[in-house]
Amino acid sequence: MDLQLKGSVAIVTGASRGLGRAIAEGYLEEGMSVVAAARTVADLEDLAATAPDHVHVVPCDMTSSEQVSSLVPAALERFGRVDVVVNNAGIAPAGDFATMPLDEWRRIFEINVFAPVALTQSAAEHMKERGSGKIINVGSLSSLRGKPQLAAYSSSKGALLRLTEALSAEWARHGIQVTMIAPGGFATEAQHAVLEDPDMLARRVRKIPLGRMGDPSEVVALACYLASPLSGFVTGSCYTIDGGELAKL
Repeated sequence: MDLQLKGSVAIVTGASRGLGRAIAEGYLEEGMSVVAAARTVADLEDLAATAPDHVHVVPCDMTSSEQVSSLVPAALERFGRVDVVVNNAGIAPAGDFATMPLDEWRRIFEINVFAPVALTQSAAEHMKERGSGKIINVGSLSSLRGKPQLAAYSSSKGALLRLTEALSAEWARHGIQVTMIAPGGFATEAQHAVLEDPDMLARRVRKIPLGRMGDPSEVVALACYLASPLSGFVTGSCYTIDGGELAKL
C-alpha cells in the first residue's frame, strides 16, 4: 500500500533512540525528510549518514521552550515545510509520591507536556496557513491508567492525552489532525534492565496477553499510517499498541 508520504517532512523529538529513532527511520524509508531532535548531535550522526539529504539533526534540550520552538523554523529553513510533528521525547522517573520533590515533578512536566505544547504551538501558524498538518503525540498506557511509583509520569501522560483530545477538536476546522499512540512494553534501550534480566523479563511478559514485548517496528507502522493522507478522517483518537495489556488491567 502506498502511504503517500514521499516528500513530506516530519519533526521527531527524542529521535536518538527507542521508538523515536524507529519512527524516524521508518519515515525515511517511506521517502520523508526528518528533522531529528535530541540532546546531543552525536547520537544522531549515524541516522543522518544514512540519508544526508533528508535528515536535519538539531540538538535540543526539551526543558528549553526556546530550543523546542526553534525546531519548526529549522525545518522550514532546511526543507521548506512541516507536515508532521511527532512529540515523542519523554522521561519516566519512578519514585514514591510522598517523597518525590516538586522540582522533579516540574522537570517531568517540562519534558512530557510543556515541550509538546511549545513545539505544537510553534507549528500552528505554518500548518494553519497550509490548511493541513499532523500532530502525533506519543503517550503511554499510563495516559489511560495511573501506575504506582509513577504518579508524576502518569499525570503528565494523562495531561498529554487530554491535550490531544482538546486540540483535535479545536484545530479540525484548520485541517490539522491530532492523535496519540499509547505504547505498552517494547524492546527498546529504555527497557534494557528488563530485557537483560530473565526473571524481570518473565514478570513483565506475564502482564502481556500476547506473551512478548513489542518490536519497535510495530509502532512504526502505526506512526506511518497516522502521518499519511490515508488517515484523513482520523483525529482525536488514542491508539494503544500493547499486546492486550490494557485489556487485562
